[in-house]
Amino acid sequence: MDIFAEIKGIRYKPLLCRRLNVFSFDNMDIALQKEASFILKIDEKEIAVSWWVSPKRTRSYPYARVYDTLEFPGKKVTIIPIMKDEGKDGDRDFLQWDTVSLMSLLGVYVIISYYVDASKNPNFKNKITNQKFDVDHVKEEISKLLYYQSDALHWNLLQLDNVGEIGKRALEHYKNISRRLGVEMHSWESAEKRIMKILKDKKDFMKLSRQLAEKAQKRERVTIQPKEHLTGIKATLTIKNYLGGLYYFTCDEAEIHGDNLYLIEGKHTKGKELPSLEDIKDGLLKMILLTNLENVQIEKRNYNPIPILKLTTAKGFDIAHLKKYEIINLLKEEARANSFKLLINDKFID
Repeated sequence: MDIFAEIKGIRYKPLLCRRLNVFSFDNMDIALQKEASFILKIDEKEIAVSWWVSPKRTRSYPYARVYDTLEFPGKKVTIIPIMKDEGKDGDRDFLQWDTVSLMSLLGVYVIISYYVDASKNPNFKNKITNQKFDVDHVKEEISKLLYYQSDALHWNLLQLDNVGEIGKRALEHYKNISRRLGVEMHSWESAEKRIMKILKDKKDFMKLSRQLAEKAQKRERVTIQPKEHLTGIKATLTIKNYLGGLYYFTCDEAEIHGDNLYLIEGKHTKGKELPSLEDIKDGLLKMILLTNLENVQIEKRNYNPIPILKLTTAKGFDIAHLKKYEIINLLKEEARANSFKLLINDKFID
């Protein structure tokens, strides 16, 4: 099933954001070590900050980190590494345009940065861990952002102008880390080609990332992860924004019921309890997109979208015990406030 839709603006009221701790600008390095999301105080100004462990969306719940900043009334920024290389025995990921685009849709300012330090992973010959950002670079960008008057989209487009230079810095620091720790990294040649591709210009970077996103979308469409507990049809979801840009996502489940189209984001746990709060917040970030869709079509026929957050558990879960979960009341309130449905196993929760 291939679904096409538009988003002309975002309206959403988050209710599950955790209380964020406040750090001074001078203690930003400490904040990055201790907190996934936090408030940064600079003189009399404040800004909500989250950061991604990897540029890949499926690692370390970056959506949950961003979600926790959405209640903050001021500027919200997220720090994303241009690339992350864990060494030859680990993974290597690169930033994609679509990630920046999603943040732009949400009104979140992106700082594209890079890692400058790491430790050797004691369990692998060629793997590193505990990677650290260039804090001076991040602080420099945040200082610029404090007085930036345009919206997140325009800031993020400017950030993309610098991806080539940022990529070069990332590669140089990984080479230094490799020499210092005696760890073999992934192919420099292929990384340099990727960076050079980005360096050419923003349009090429966007084109490359969109091609990769389309391929990932198609792969995900035909692959059901073992952790998912789904019964409907997996679908592609292509969203066009008000500037005509296209964003490629997948929908865990899609079901047609007359003129209604159920768009289901699923989160599963193997235990008898509900999925983790991070998993739920990850799903809620998708709800922000799904609740703001307009002109939803399949094969040029219009449908009324019904966004659904589906939480599934192992057998033995007693839905009668939901009153024990304080989070459920907030989750139900968030669903009502933003017009999506909450489904736990096979029962809608009102």
